[in-house]
Order: sequence, then C-alpha cells, then structure tokens
Amino acid sequence: MSLEAAISVLKRAVELDEGKSYSEALVCYQEGIGLLLQVVKSTTNEITKTRYKEQLNSYFERAENLKRTVKEQKEAGKYHEQIQIKDGSKGYSYSKIFGRYLDENVEEVTIEDPYIRGIHQIYNFLRLCELFVLHGSVRRINLITGLDDDPSTQQQRLKELTSDLKRHNIDLQVDYSHTLHDREIRFSNGWVIKIGRGLDFYKKPRGKFSIGYCNYNLRECHETTIDIFLKRKQ
Repeated sequence: MSLEAAISVLKRAVELDEGKSYSEALVCYQEGIGLLLQVVKSTTNEITKTRYKEQLNSYFERAENLKRTVKEQKEAGKYHEQIQIKDGSKGYSYSKIFGRYLDENVEEVTIEDPYIRGIHQIYNFLRLCELFVLHGSVRRINLITGLDDDPSTQQQRLKELTSDLKRHNIDLQVDYSHTLHDREIRFSNGWVIKIGRGLDFYKKPRGKFSIGYCNYNLRECHETTIDIFLKRKQ
C-alpha cells in the first residue's frame, strides 16, 4: 500500500476540515487512516513503524476532535458546513450533496429557486424529485420559483411532474414569485442547504450521447459555494 496515497488523502482531509467541509473531511480522514493503517501493518522497520504510528494517532485525534465539534455544534443548533465546488470539478450529484442530510424524519421539503424555468432547469428539479422518491419518507415538496418568459410551457411541465409525483404519494405544491432571489432548500428535519447557483450548477454536456449527460456525478460543474446549516427545532 502506497504511503504517498495515504498522506495525500489525509492532507486533503485537513484541507477540507479547515475549509469547514466537515462531512467530506470525515470521509477522507476515515479513508486516509485506513490506508495509513495498512502501511503500518506492512512495515517491518520498527523505527519507521513507530513514526507512522505517531502520524496515524495525530490524524485519528484530528478526526475525533472534528466529530466532537460537529456533535456540539449540532446540539447547540449552530452547525455550519461549507462545500466549495471548483470550476470543472465532478462528483457532485444531488445524491452526493443532499443524501447525507435525508433521514426518516424528512417528510416535507421546500425549494426556493427563482430559475426552475427552462427545460434543463426543470430536468434538474426532476432529478432532485427522483432522489426524494427513492428516499421514501418525503410526502410533500414545496417549490417556489419565478415565471418563465413562456409560462404556459413551464407550468405544463411542472403540472405533469405534479401528477406523476402523486403516483408516488408525494404532493408537489408550486408557487410563483416575481421577487424571489435567494436560493435555499429546507428539509423538515432542520437541515438548510444554500447553493449559490441553485440547482443549476452543472455545465452543459458536450452532447446528448456524452458521458455525464445522465449521471450527474460525471458532469462537470460551474464554480459555486454550498452552505449547510442545521436549525434546531423550537
């Protein structure tokens, strides 16, 4: 097992930790610690092994401290995590971003995004709805968006989606606002996700038969910032 690979993942964990991308940081800590542990097991030189163990303990302590910090912030209702998506990066499907905050307590979701208008933007919203259908506990989706220049086509597409969601026991309520600007997604379990570009942060695929057209984990992204908060229920 490569020491370089282990150190690379652990350095990335520290960067994510310091950048407040806590969930991603914990995943990297776990992966990196596992890799470094394998390096320790395969090392025969006792002096070198001792040095690796010291590094292992250092990263393990950082991970445990982060877990405690996250727990304390959640209990205090002050949790804030930030994800920086770089221009051209991949691996940020809706499932990757939102999946970790969905649990059995999420029965209602509210999406405020002024640009669920054009066909590709409505397809983005459809992909998100598919995630909620697969999750199983969501029973109501509230969408607040702006009106398109061709509102009849926009409304017809959303009406079709509303009808189909009913087949999955989900009610979709669509409201239109002329003044909406901010983009925010709220789950009924208290999680709030704010994405600078809203749902429309994916770059246009090179073609209808190019990789990434269907799987958003393989689609390049525009640069954007995601802020995640946990609001304690009163």
